[in-house]
Amino acid sequence: MRRFWWIALCAVLAGCSAPQEPKKAEAPRQDVPAPDIFKVNLDTSKGAVVIEVHKDWAPLGAQHLFELVNRGYYDGNRFFRVTRAYVQWGVNGDPQVSSLWSTANLRDDPVKQSNLKGTVAYAKLGPNTRATQLFINMRDNKDLDKQGFAPVGKVVSGMDVVESLYDAYGDMPPRGQGPDPTKIETQGNSYLESRFPRLDFIKKAAIQ
Repeated sequence: MRRFWWIALCAVLAGCSAPQEPKKAEAPRQDVPAPDIFKVNLDTSKGAVVIEVHKDWAPLGAQHLFELVNRGYYDGNRFFRVTRAYVQWGVNGDPQVSSLWSTANLRDDPVKQSNLKGTVAYAKLGPNTRATQLFINMRDNKDLDKQGFAPVGKVVSGMDVVESLYDAYGDMPPRGQGPDPTKIETQGNSYLESRFPRLDFIKKAAIQ
């Protein structure tokens, strides 16, 4: 059974146009070195979001994010967990692609920046389990600092777009009635489209 990477040990954790099919992202392999600072443009169903990534904040996480974006992994991703505390995404719409990347775990980066509102970090389950899932802090979540969640960047444009993402489905089980993480991994976007059709999504992610 595949493990599902999500934000562990956290307290609280309309209609869209038809999304494009997820790109067949390539399997993990070493990419060119990421710049010290780079921006990731998310063209979402609600508008543009720009994340500024700082390699000195979390070198391993920043490099991995650079590779994921360049290989099209996030294209077609749903924002499947939208709460007052977090917005989470990072499961590819194709279960086979998701499976390829889900075992490419990273060692943890030291926490150099606090999880303040607007910062972006990897979701994980225990030490050294970061893979592909990311979340945006929707409020100051400083309690995550001591749990080892190292921000890799921050939203520098489009936070109003993030705050407008569809959130009525609530959190994942058992906290809420939102998407089942196991079914996302095994069934991909087909599960989300049939059961949670109003989820917002990333049309295209690109390095600026």
